[in-house]
Amino acid sequence: MRLNHNLWLAYKLRWRRRKLLLKSFRSRHQLSNISDKTDKIKPHDILGYSTVRNEILRLPYFLKHCRKLGVTHFFFVDNNSDDGTTDYLKCQPDVSLWGTTSSYKESRFGVNWLTHLQTKYGDGHWCLTLDADEIFIYPDWENRKLDALTAWLDARGQPALATLMLDIYPKGPIGHVQYKAGDDPCQSLGWFDVENYTWEMQPKYQNISIRGGARKRMFFEQKPDLAPHLHKIPLVKWRKSYAYVSSTHIALPRHLNAAFDARLDLPTGVLLHTKFLNVAVEKSQEEKRRREHFTHTYNYDDYYDEVIADPNFWHEGASELEGSQKLVDIGLMSGGAWLN
Repeated sequence: MRLNHNLWLAYKLRWRRRKLLLKSFRSRHQLSNISDKTDKIKPHDILGYSTVRNEILRLPYFLKHCRKLGVTHFFFVDNNSDDGTTDYLKCQPDVSLWGTTSSYKESRFGVNWLTHLQTKYGDGHWCLTLDADEIFIYPDWENRKLDALTAWLDARGQPALATLMLDIYPKGPIGHVQYKAGDDPCQSLGWFDVENYTWEMQPKYQNISIRGGARKRMFFEQKPDLAPHLHKIPLVKWRKSYAYVSSTHIALPRHLNAAFDARLDLPTGVLLHTKFLNVAVEKSQEEKRRREHFTHTYNYDDYYDEVIADPNFWHEGASELEGSQKLVDIGLMSGGAWLN
């Protein structure tokens, strides 16, 4: 009976993946090309993918950091920005840009748009899919570039790298943060929670579900099932048959989600989540009004209200960011055999 169940589940997930890929293909009609520089892409380039809306404050450092790691070409979908984001991106020499006025929520939070671009341009490339408020790091990133990590994964037949999304925050109310475009946000948001994380294996997709950290402590202690998921698979050696199920939290085929399996002795990374710059207060007001960021938006009105109230995340148990090795030492990132 168990064998029959597994075969039936595998069959259903194959069909789900095909339906997701079809949705992504159909979404191409929602995209208008603004700047196409894809002729510059070389066979071994590492590609970056992101959907953005009004991120002119974060993008200069976001691009600087990803370029430093070794991302050589970027694909952006701009969802109706009005703050200069579009003009900024179309002038970047390594950015191909598409625009859309369609619903972010109905596009599966931008996943349909990006999957279409990954299918068309990313096949055979390592693809790094991030939000503009995520800073991707991995063990010893300060000394070894991303192509060294992807070569290491290639040599072991590993098609993905898993990460924990780590909320970082200032010491004091978030509305008081002093930040200007191009600065390293970790200098303003230099603290994080060490404890209060839960790890749960989910058999259907063979993924590890992680919740916890600062947002759960501040906003969801009484409603833990609504706390944000912190597990992500942002770095994938892309194939045309791949698809993300829910943001970059879960991918299909299921073997991509094994990147958190400790038995494989793989490195894992961290996405430093820079949401809580001073603009978080204003953005939360807009997000509450637009209702484009959660499936069941009414469940998160209190969350938006608490962010709008300019909270102070800092507490006596907060730990200061000090580099990748500290995150390895406390267990929020794994070195695996990569550091041996």
